[in-house]
Amino acid sequence: MNHPTNTLPKSSCACCDVSRRRFLARCAACTAGATGLASLAPAAAGQPGDKPRVRLVFCHPTPDTITWPNIGYDYDAQKARVKQALAEQCPQVEFLPVWIKNGEEAKQVMEGDAEVDGYLIYFVGCRGGGREMASFVGGAGRPAVLADHLFAGTGNFLGANFHARDKGWPIVGVSTSRLEELADVARCFTVLKKPGATPADFFTAADAVRRKSIAPAGDLSCAPDPVQIADVGDCVKRLRESKILVVGRNPKGLIAAIGDVFGTPVVPIDFPTLDGMYMKADRDEAAEWADRWIGQAEKVIEPSRKEIVDSGAMYLAMRDLMKQHGADAIAINCLGGFYGDHLHAYPCLGFCEFNNGGQVGACEADLMSTITMVALGHLAGRPGFISDPVFDTSKHQIIYAHCVAPWKVFGPDGPSNPFHIRDHSEDRQGAAVRSLLPLGHMTTTLKFVPQQKLAILHQGKTVANLDIDRACRTKLAVDVQGDIDRLLNGWRHGWHRVTFYGDLKEPVAELCKALGVEFVEEA
Repeated sequence: MNHPTNTLPKSSCACCDVSRRRFLARCAACTAGATGLASLAPAAAGQPGDKPRVRLVFCHPTPDTITWPNIGYDYDAQKARVKQALAEQCPQVEFLPVWIKNGEEAKQVMEGDAEVDGYLIYFVGCRGGGREMASFVGGAGRPAVLADHLFAGTGNFLGANFHARDKGWPIVGVSTSRLEELADVARCFTVLKKPGATPADFFTAADAVRRKSIAPAGDLSCAPDPVQIADVGDCVKRLRESKILVVGRNPKGLIAAIGDVFGTPVVPIDFPTLDGMYMKADRDEAAEWADRWIGQAEKVIEPSRKEIVDSGAMYLAMRDLMKQHGADAIAINCLGGFYGDHLHAYPCLGFCEFNNGGQVGACEADLMSTITMVALGHLAGRPGFISDPVFDTSKHQIIYAHCVAPWKVFGPDGPSNPFHIRDHSEDRQGAAVRSLLPLGHMTTTLKFVPQQKLAILHQGKTVANLDIDRACRTKLAVDVQGDIDRLLNGWRHGWHRVTFYGDLKEPVAELCKALGVEFVEEA
């Protein structure tokens, strides 16, 4: 595969004529919503020197990197689609494409860009210097657009976008599946060529265009779903009686905070201990678990039977380790363990088995999500679904994506939904799960942040199970209840959230009150 170099192109994007009237119709905020912007209305395409010069920064690693969207991803094809869309729809703007892979390359680009009017930073994949690029640009007070290639660059995009908002930089974040909406915002760079225009003028115009494109919420009426809520006092008591194991990580400050707020002890375990139990696991029993999962699944797609048997052996190792310590929850630094050759099977199917049965298996040694799952399991008797959320404002949706998801979302005694056994998306190895989760239901998504004695929560109606071959296998789309723009631009406290079926806002608020935890609605 051929990759572009970090050299400047010799020519601008191809242009086509677009009338001033049509442009203003699609960029209404350039002439309304802020005092003085009427005089900064964009001009139609003119001489090359009249066009704003915008550095189009594509941020992604090399295709052999294991990350979102997946190993072997064709980044060049996506970049070609973006360049073509911008060339066709933004003839008033000259784009100067460049590819960066890390922070050092971002610094080099920024240092050589004195003549550039603004930046469009496109997160084509996770990693790739995008966050550093946004910080260099924002710190210099330069106008910019951040854009997410959904299910690819989202982890970096969300952090960079919030940081820019928090700092008050003239940077607009766009998270949509429609390239037309990105082009609408990008055309607002023409404001910068008007006499007296400032980066703040660009931000005001571009952000208004972005907000205007956000789809309204759909019908948020949901299927009946009565939830049996435990007594809050009993829930607090059970939290103090619970125990969490964390494998391959030892965040001492967070462990102490979980003990202080919830009274739940967390026991660190090293990789060799778990791997040793995996090596000793009964392979016949592991094969029985593999056959059980294969029989329950609607279909098996990529994994071999051996990979599923290996997952069965990992489940037995985790189960026995939890019994040994009297624990009812386990969190594993699974990616670090697998990629570092410390573990020899993914725990995904085992995690699902725990979560379906009333215990907790938590991805990536994320203890904030783990304690959230433990707490809500005691409060509502339902499993949580840890995810890396993705925003699509063109549909008013947040999509919860991960390779571990339960298939008994209403609790151990509730009905099962269909699921597929698939490989782990980023590296195309092992056995993971695509759960086809129930639609038409209200969900409550939250996370406890113990070190700040904080709980953050939003809600939404489940509307689709997406099947997109980028990023994690389970993708549950939810129509957000509330202000999706506030949710997007205020995203902090890490990427992960935990989703539960049911309207649990009031019970969570009561639990927070009992624990002395601040309760904040994100949307």
